[in-house]
Amino acid sequence: MTPPTSPAAVAEPVPLKRAIGPKLLVLFIVGDILGTGVYALTGAVAGRVGGALWLPFLVGFLIAVLTAMSYVELVTKYPQAAGAALYTQRAFKVPFFTFMVAFAVMCSGLTSASAASLAIGGDYLREFIAIPAAVVGVIFIIAVALLNYRGVSESVRTNIVLTIVEVSGLVIIIGIGVYALVNGLGEPSRLVHIESGEAGGLMFALLGSTALAFFAFVGFEDSVNMAEETTDPSRNFPRAIFLGVAITSTVYILVAITSSLLVDHRVLAESSGPLLEVVKAGGISFPPQVFAAIAIFALSNTALINMMMASRLVYGLANERVVPKGLGWVDPRRRTPVIGIVFTTLLAIGLISTGGIEGLGDTTAFLLLCVFTVVNVAVLVLRGDRVEHQHYRAPTALPVLGAVLALVLASPLTGRPVEVYARAGVLLAIGLALWVINWLVIRRRQDPATEPAVRD
Repeated sequence: MTPPTSPAAVAEPVPLKRAIGPKLLVLFIVGDILGTGVYALTGAVAGRVGGALWLPFLVGFLIAVLTAMSYVELVTKYPQAAGAALYTQRAFKVPFFTFMVAFAVMCSGLTSASAASLAIGGDYLREFIAIPAAVVGVIFIIAVALLNYRGVSESVRTNIVLTIVEVSGLVIIIGIGVYALVNGLGEPSRLVHIESGEAGGLMFALLGSTALAFFAFVGFEDSVNMAEETTDPSRNFPRAIFLGVAITSTVYILVAITSSLLVDHRVLAESSGPLLEVVKAGGISFPPQVFAAIAIFALSNTALINMMMASRLVYGLANERVVPKGLGWVDPRRRTPVIGIVFTTLLAIGLISTGGIEGLGDTTAFLLLCVFTVVNVAVLVLRGDRVEHQHYRAPTALPVLGAVLALVLASPLTGRPVEVYARAGVLLAIGLALWVINWLVIRRRQDPATEPAVRD
């Protein structure tokens, strides 16, 4: 007869494996930030701002740095999974608000991964074969789930390979730009042209393009959900996040300058593979199919990282009892959050059919800008909460400025399409429905009237 298992042994959770060191963390962040934003949405940003394509990326970088400082303070202060949800709960102690913030973060990762999956099946894949983008997206999301289940070490190592590939593609674009300048190619006057549109003027064109370009900078916040799988997070996170944002911002601005220099913004706006247009117009004999393959790998990396983030967020929420504990179950053999992986994969498959690449990207940016507003405020609220270990502390004025700017970019002042707000509203309504269901289940379990009678 098998001896009974003690209650303590049953209740003891399986810890996540700390497999991410400082170098892996930097590559993780760089790989997460680079990807769909620059490979697929550069054209959409150009369609909103015109030839001055570099300007929204510069403004987006400045706003991203402000929020990154808040995240660094919080993750070094509370080095646990769950990220923004954890900070919201500690700051405001309102479980419903915490759940909605967490659900918004998770949805942002899923919309980002869905946008990347659709982009894979766009103009880049059409250099080889024409397959419906939605079919490609579903197949790819399932493949990502299998890799995610295999283990964090395997996923992060795959991220390293894909990051090197996607960086090489952007280096090629920058190299093409240098070649064009040396040989007098391109049209430098485009770099100062801002498309003001029929109404609203230059300021609104800049706001709208920056709101979309900000999608290119999301990613550093994903890394905080890997805190329990990172070695010495209080020491490694500050350098990794700041270095990652600095590297990617420099690359973005140089790629944006090259793109606008060589290709008219209207041509870029019509393509789901805008950087492929840059390669074709660069004046060098670089095979378009080779670059298309590089772009597909880059987009794959975005989807992989975002799906990793979403599954770890579900795990963290389960540990905080914000969602049912069962969603945080870890496979004892692989030590990965298998239920979280299945749950987020099913949601991503559903999202692939909800809109185009630009719409999903804009939805991602909107959701995260709302979350960033909350996180910047949470930093200030939690200043009174002391911890025993040392941690990074941002200058007080910066979280304030970060909250204001994030709120402005999330507002209708940007001219964001109504469908983006509608999609976000539907996603949050689903979250509300899940919260009500969970609350009813918990209430039923706590109601003495539902307990079975105890026999003598």
